[in-house]
Amino acid sequence: MLSPDALHVSRRLARRLRSGVFRFTADSAFEAVMAGCAAPRKGRHGTWITPAMIAAYTELHERGYAHSVEVWQGDELAGGIYGVSLGRMFFGESMFSAATDASKAALATLAWQLNDWRFTLIDCQIMNDHLRTLGVRNMPRRHFLELVAANRRQATRRGPWHLDGEERRKD
Repeated sequence: MLSPDALHVSRRLARRLRSGVFRFTADSAFEAVMAGCAAPRKGRHGTWITPAMIAAYTELHERGYAHSVEVWQGDELAGGIYGVSLGRMFFGESMFSAATDASKAALATLAWQLNDWRFTLIDCQIMNDHLRTLGVRNMPRRHFLELVAANRRQATRRGPWHLDGEERRKD
């Protein structure tokens, strides 16, 4: 779990973000992000992101519940993250990187935006070293379920997402 205000950006990642090598968008290439997440990765065979899942999440995207953050390097999609937004929680499904730090940049951009919108939690589902470096922590199931129950009373931010300015993120 990641509280959007608890994001940790290393000095190296901060330098990379300040360099201007990446450009960020939201909800402009949802299916391409899913395809990037479904693509084969080193040391892994197959994917859990099936064509049926892509169709279902694309429908959720069209209904305004599923969203993506895209990371561009020039005109090429370099990375991204997608998931489902309900209330003030974002349930991350998967992210990918085709360039160094692109998936970390996607998660950081998502966390900054969700913090601005007063979201309480990003559910990252599976803990790994990659996520741990960004401040993601395990949470007891009981506490997670309490947050989910409280979240039911929150309105969902539906429709296409647009990122706010990123000027303040470059310091």
